[in-house]
Amino acid sequence: MLELQGAVVTRLKGYAGLSQLVADRIFDRVPSTATFPYVSWGPEQSLAEDADCITGFDITIQIDAWSKAVGVPEVKRIAEQIRLALTEQELSLEDNALVFIEHRHTRLLPEPDGLTSHAAIEFAAFIEQP
Repeated sequence: MLELQGAVVTRLKGYAGLSQLVADRIFDRVPSTATFPYVSWGPEQSLAEDADCITGFDITIQIDAWSKAVGVPEVKRIAEQIRLALTEQELSLEDNALVFIEHRHTRLLPEPDGLTSHAAIEFAAFIEQP
């Protein structure tokens, strides 16, 4: 859902702990000129969860963190700041109601080049439409 993506990206860009690590390098589509470390929007899934008089969506989003620093400490620090940014305070949406957003898990994934560290941080959210 586009409104949720906008709220998440705005929160990530405004979260001081994350900005210290990646500056403003938070992308939907990573430019070829991007420098490391950075954060990108990953896969997203939306499932309709309607009930009596309620139109709702169960949404899964993945935020990806990328680093070329030696080892995994930098990408782990970025992943933790992403988790904190999205779970420390409530996100608000203008047109819909965000019932909850919660961290599901973080996976560290070695990249084939042997140099890049990748963390996939997954969140679950539920949105109700008026």
